[in-house]
Amino acid sequence: MATSNRNVFINCPFDAQYQVFFRAIVFTVKRSGFQPRCALEVDDGSENRLEKICKIIAESRYGVHDISRTALDRKSRLPRFNMPLELGLFIGAKKFGSGQASKRCAIFDTEQYRYQKFISDIAGQDIHAHGDDHRTLIGKLAGWLRDQSNDPKVPGGRAIAAEFDTFLARLPAICRGRALAPDELTFGDLAQLTAAYITETA
Repeated sequence: MATSNRNVFINCPFDAQYQVFFRAIVFTVKRSGFQPRCALEVDDGSENRLEKICKIIAESRYGVHDISRTALDRKSRLPRFNMPLELGLFIGAKKFGSGQASKRCAIFDTEQYRYQKFISDIAGQDIHAHGDDHRTLIGKLAGWLRDQSNDPKVPGGRAIAAEFDTFLARLPAICRGRALAPDELTFGDLAQLTAAYITETA
């Protein structure tokens, strides 16, 4: 399966609590000239979810993985393992997948070495700490993507963070213009609105 040099697989929580971080990642990826991909992009009940994720990973040269969500679920009292699982799939694809050796990924957690307490097998990997601050996440992700693209036209993280905050403030009005509510945006909606905003304000 062909891997695109512009696809970025996003592996992170999708719940309301993480929403601003997810939107920040999508915005930063688009603003840096890359194409965001994630498990939410196709809603096809006939397709196995894990197979869909594996297909997206195979088609993505880059990956952004946030493994910061380790708290126990209030109802089940169990941790969430989706993010570490998908990180493992991405690293496994790079290690063993045919034509996948060029893969690169950025791994985020709240603190620099906290991951060693719950996923010690990736000790030695470069982990970026965002401190539960989306502007810090944008800054570090933007720098990483700029290095990957080697494109001098990609702005710095502080500039992208300022652009994102303006986008976030304008999002309710943008959504009203599309007869949408901000809390009902699908991934496709978000990607489309983000791309349109970046083009219009460029």
